[in-house]
Amino acid sequence: MTSPPTTHMDESSYPRRLLAEVLGTGILVFIGVGSVPATLLVNGKSPFTMADLGVISFAFALVVIALVYALGHISGCHINPAVTVALAATRKFPWREVPAYIGAQVLGATLGAFAIVGVLGSVAGKELGLGVASFGAGVGYPQAVLAEFIGTFLLVFVVFGVIDRRAPAGWAGLAIGFVVFAAIIVVAPATSASINPARTTGPMLALQALGGNVAWSQIWAYYLGEFLGGLAAGATYVALASARAPEVVPERPIKEAVTQH
Repeated sequence: MTSPPTTHMDESSYPRRLLAEVLGTGILVFIGVGSVPATLLVNGKSPFTMADLGVISFAFALVVIALVYALGHISGCHINPAVTVALAATRKFPWREVPAYIGAQVLGATLGAFAIVGVLGSVAGKELGLGVASFGAGVGYPQAVLAEFIGTFLLVFVVFGVIDRRAPAGWAGLAIGFVVFAAIIVVAPATSASINPARTTGPMLALQALGGNVAWSQIWAYYLGEFLGGLAAGATYVALASARAPEVVPERPIKEAVTQH
């Protein structure tokens, strides 16, 4: 690429960008993941209906939209290790910053999970499962990997599309939020639709610390599907974009992607 990394904001100091990733991922987990035990509490711990799933998906979508516009100009608002790795693999983000970004995202997700318990009470933890992602009934490893792969592919593909300078300006947050909503509706019955390694890990760590039961053996299906889905999406978009235009057009920084001109 001939331009600076798409989500690398030179005007923001490195510590501030990392803090933005901690805060953004924490808010994502608090609102999105927190909507799961909140729904169970309101429903009297009864099983989810499709309407409940819609509300949870909408909570994730709304918080993603808000965060993209609030933090995109600071850190790029990755708030997802699969996004960070896919950007780095396609030379849109420096590999040297990947470990710290992922560390910040996992830290934020863990803090966000503890915040859920702080607000909803201990019942949200051990008793209601803290919104930890898990396989649906009868779902095996291959199906889980495929589900997370497809869900993450859809998310990351849209992220790459909205940061392309040829995309309409100002719609990044809405586009990303809408694809999150759509992906969760279909993928959640299989794997809870984590589509984010930090969202997968943080609540698991928090629930373990709270003494809950965590199916750690499932985590590799999430990691495999999520990281491979992100990498495949990035490679696919780059291939499509290159085929579409003989000259590579630099991606717009996320600061421009979320602002009307």
